Amino acid sequence: MLNTSTEAPILVSGMSLQMLWSQSISWILSHYLQIAIALGAGAVISVILYGVRLGGERLCRRRQSFTHWPQTIGRVFAATRLWFIILFAARLVDGYADPPPLVAQTITVMFTIAAALQGAMWVRELILGVVEYRAGGAEPGAQGSAVGIIRLLVTITLFAIATVLILDNLGVNVTGLIAGLGIGGIAIGLAAKGIFDDLFSALSIIFDKPFQRGDQIRWDKTTGTVEEIGLKTTRVRATTGEEVVISNTNLLNKELHNMARLNRRRVEFTLHIAYHTPAGVLSGLQTMIKSVVERQDKCKLVRCGISDLTLPTIELQVQFDVQSQNWDRVFQARHEIAIALLDAFESAKIEFAGPDGKSITPPVNGPPPGTAGAPEPQSKEPRGADGHSLSKPKERDDVRQKQRSSA
Repeated sequence: MLNTSTEAPILVSGMSLQMLWSQSISWILSHYLQIAIALGAGAVISVILYGVRLGGERLCRRRQSFTHWPQTIGRVFAATRLWFIILFAARLVDGYADPPPLVAQTITVMFTIAAALQGAMWVRELILGVVEYRAGGAEPGAQGSAVGIIRLLVTITLFAIATVLILDNLGVNVTGLIAGLGIGGIAIGLAAKGIFDDLFSALSIIFDKPFQRGDQIRWDKTTGTVEEIGLKTTRVRATTGEEVVISNTNLLNKELHNMARLNRRRVEFTLHIAYHTPAGVLSGLQTMIKSVVERQDKCKLVRCGISDLTLPTIELQVQFDVQSQNWDRVFQARHEIAIALLDAFESAKIEFAGPDGKSITPPVNGPPPGTAGAPEPQSKEPRGADGHSLSKPKERDDVRQKQRSSA
């Protein structure tokens, strides 16, 4: 709380220093016993406070448990300075030693300055302890830079407040100073609005952690891996190879999909079966497909069944999950299941159908095309009425000559 008293500011002159010296000598000579007792009590208080500081340093070195508060509180205690310990002890025992007014006033002024600065340090360590815990520790790179920016801003703000409090308690009128700082802060905020937007967006990424470096994310039509999170922009290596640079504010305004945090990926197949497939065969498809899918490692069938009976084909929907975050593993599992389904359908003599409803599955036991015993493929070359090919110029001319002669 600011001091609003109208007392005059403390002025130091040569006469005041000479008076302080003479009063101090007279006080020491006349109150040496009280001073000795006060010094002993002050020494005990200083030792206790220094022990608290050492205890804070030990808390900082402890391995982090389920909560960060022991380390954070230890960090605050470890920031206690020796000059504050001495002045705090002197302020506690100065009344017992009955010092002269100038000595007591000097101790009060020095303690006020020390308390304001020490309080700023304690609050700074408390805030930074919470920030670094939420940021996952001060790691090198962009996030470490963001934590460094926060450290700088917090330090400047807290020590500015401490300076104002010190000046106010020393009797200086700080009303104009506070008003000037407020107006200056507003002007800077309006001028650097875009920069601060991106900076606070970077802080949001650090605190909320929607993604981290190395995560695969997707927004709009872009998919890629996060390579760097900066104070203003985030760099993503797209799956097509190029580097995508997007501002943090713009990125957080998108609907992000973090593909690295999937514990499973769903795969869907749509199969079109010939309409003449017997109902008895169709009724056993679910069991057969479940067996094929779950033979693969980390694959589980979700649902399978006929989804549409509209002519000319029977539409079969297959959905299964692959318990993996690795897209390459998912892609390979989908490929292996597709091959296994083709083999199972061939063994069960179930025919696939094209868009026109005609079967596109070759005979199960028939020889592969192009081998001995396979039917000859029908030529698509144009032929005349007598069956001769019309694709070669000479043969085409001979056919036309015969047609003219017969006419």
